[in-house]
Amino acid sequence: MWAWALLPVFLAVFGIIGMWAVFAIAVFNNTVNITEEVPFISTCGSYNPQSCLFSQICNICSVLALWIVIIRFQQVRDLGSGSHLNTAGLVLGFISSIGISILGNFQQSIVMGAHLLGVFLTFFLGLAYFWVQAWLSYHSLLSHDRKWVVPVRVILCSLCTCLIICIFVLYNTGFRSEAAICEWALVMCFFAFFAIFAAEFRHIDCHKLTVQNNERKSTSYANGVWAIQEIH
Repeated sequence: MWAWALLPVFLAVFGIIGMWAVFAIAVFNNTVNITEEVPFISTCGSYNPQSCLFSQICNICSVLALWIVIIRFQQVRDLGSGSHLNTAGLVLGFISSIGISILGNFQQSIVMGAHLLGVFLTFFLGLAYFWVQAWLSYHSLLSHDRKWVVPVRVILCSLCTCLIICIFVLYNTGFRSEAAICEWALVMCFFAFFAIFAAEFRHIDCHKLTVQNNERKSTSYANGVWAIQEIH
């Protein structure tokens, strides 16, 4: 069902618009001064009122990312590609998605330790998740879009890796504005990576959650409190 392709696209569009909206509000109310230096995303989202919007955007992105991670895990499993690596990807994606919510709800101006933990989970484990997906895409012979999806994923993963290194080097050497620019580029690449899932999600026929088998034997307690009958 091609409609599932809208989920990763919505996450990417919503996240990009949301981050730049936070930036615009921060500049408009003078909580950041772009004439002095380019602010980090976390700096823009540290002050009211945009901090509330920043937290809500991160929470929504966290839920959507987790949803995408689960669907992708099931899709790769059905294609029969890398069971153990696919499970590892699920764990990395799950933890990384939780990290998005942590960094959004614990602003750096309030609880720096928790915020940095969220940053680590989001970007480092998130990047590991993206590399796992690139590997799974390469070994998925049944993938319809393997020829172009794999190169794009590898390029984005390589770019994100370089950007993370640049952020640390530039920040520690005093080039804060340059480091902030790299951070903005990194976040945009992350959203772009999620958007690529649309190419594979459009081939999903259906997606359902089964909590119990259809064929169930009639079961009842002697006291007659409840009964489960066979479903045909």
